[in-house]
Amino acid sequence: MFSMDAVTLARAQFAFTVSSHIIFPIFSIGLASYLATLEGLYLTYGDGIYMAAFNYWKKIFAVVFGIGVVSGLVMSYQFGTNWSVFSDKAGPVIGPLMGYEVLSAFFLEAGFLGVMLFGRERVGPTLHYIATLMVAVGTLFSAFWILSVNSWMQTPAGFSINDKGQFIVVDWWKVIFNPSFPYRFVHMVLAAYLTTAFMVGGVAAWHLLKDYTNRSARLMFSMAMWMALLVAPLQILAGDAHGVNTLEYQPAKVAALEGDFDTKSPTPLILFGIPDMKAQTTHYALEIPYLGSLILTHTLSTPVRGLKEFPLADQPNAEILFYTFRLMVGLGFAMAGLGIWAAVSRWRNRLYENVWLFRTALIMAPSGFIAVLAGWVTTEVGRQPYTVYGLLTTAASISPIAAPAVAGSLLAFIVVYFLVFGAGVFYILRLMWETPKIDEPDMKPGQPMRAAGITPMSSIASRTFTHPAE
Repeated sequence: MFSMDAVTLARAQFAFTVSSHIIFPIFSIGLASYLATLEGLYLTYGDGIYMAAFNYWKKIFAVVFGIGVVSGLVMSYQFGTNWSVFSDKAGPVIGPLMGYEVLSAFFLEAGFLGVMLFGRERVGPTLHYIATLMVAVGTLFSAFWILSVNSWMQTPAGFSINDKGQFIVVDWWKVIFNPSFPYRFVHMVLAAYLTTAFMVGGVAAWHLLKDYTNRSARLMFSMAMWMALLVAPLQILAGDAHGVNTLEYQPAKVAALEGDFDTKSPTPLILFGIPDMKAQTTHYALEIPYLGSLILTHTLSTPVRGLKEFPLADQPNAEILFYTFRLMVGLGFAMAGLGIWAAVSRWRNRLYENVWLFRTALIMAPSGFIAVLAGWVTTEVGRQPYTVYGLLTTAASISPIAAPAVAGSLLAFIVVYFLVFGAGVFYILRLMWETPKIDEPDMKPGQPMRAAGITPMSSIASRTFTHPAE
């Protein structure tokens, strides 16, 4: 590790911390909306089964939200330690956007979180539902601002560069709603909903395999499969629109993830192969004629520029992108397939009797997280060698710091993250292990830990755990 340069180590550190962090906000976004839906159904129909499911997943949401907050704080420090030049150059643009995320999203979530978790008996059902909605809206606001930041780095707009080399905002509207932002935002929110649906469906399937008559588990599984049936096809369409947008603004990225080194007219779709950056070719390519042009340009003959048309220094690494992109897309189609399978089983009145469907849903439970991580790698590696696409290189963004120092902090992060977040994930799995009940009790302070079989060491520890926003 110490033989690696500081840029590679700093990138590895940020990739590790972001990968560890992103799965929790993604789950929080989906769970918050799911909780709002459950409570809305309870208020509409008055069936206690909806509130039972709400109370079950509310405990899990509390833990997920807390871990997400902690991991996000740690990640932000790296802008000053490892990427100070980037912070100086791009700070006038991304700094306010990240500040808006804290002011409009985090404060909204934190302000209503306590009411949502513990205030139902104190404020009444209507105000409690409003608090739940505000938490859900807050998570969406958070995604809005963070995706705006990331999208601006991918497709910068609405700026000028001063004599110090800093990016200065000239049009906030163009900065926030930059060319790729709408596509990325929709794609990420749908990914959050799918990730949550498959995790909820997997947990429900686990309990249905033990007792297929469990009414709470049946409700969770049914709602999850409806979400898979409806949202997975929408995600495929959103991904297609995102791909067309990426071809317009980041054609080298598209060439790399498709494994296209040569410009061909029409362009085939390479299903599988082994990209070789050194040889500038994809070995053993299995191609479908015309399909590359059809998918990316929506015509049968328009060529897609090959990677060879871009300077070597500007080429993203196809040896990574080719596989992560296919992993993401493959899982997306698998999700749609499971949704269709569940719909057929529902139509045949066998949704709660199909053991193989339960087993498949259980296996697919983490598929959303895997797809999100694969998509994130595709997006970020595809932006290389730039932090601000086409304008600021990654090598020019790093702090003047020695490689051994970065390597030491990276090792420390790995050890601490595996201990702390490993424990957090263990708590979440223990909560999911608990059998859902039709009379699931409401949360009390400290209950998430006790439900996982852990007794808080002190009232202070309990208070800290159950109020992650403080």
